[in-house]
Amino acid sequence: MRLSRAASWFLLAFGVWSWFIWVSFVRNLWKNGSGLAFDTAGDPTSYFWVHLTLAVTSFLLGTAVGLIGLRSVLVLRRSSRTADRSDRDTPA
Repeated sequence: MRLSRAASWFLLAFGVWSWFIWVSFVRNLWKNGSGLAFDTAGDPTSYFWVHLTLAVTSFLLGTAVGLIGLRSVLVLRRSSRTADRSDRDTPA
């Protein structure tokens, strides 16, 4: 299957965006002082574990989607260069 240039870049951007957002979220979750993420003894709460699981899942899915986009962008660039070379090699 071949993806369009726009779809390839969208998937790559989605993967990068997913990492950016969820890294920020986990950082904020870890520093949470409201009592939601950690109880008074400093132990993680179920809120922490659920949201950490969501973040890890999103990291993995964002990575997979981003890699699909990256591979597609690289294939499109490679095929574009090959087409440019063949155009130059063809006599006019």
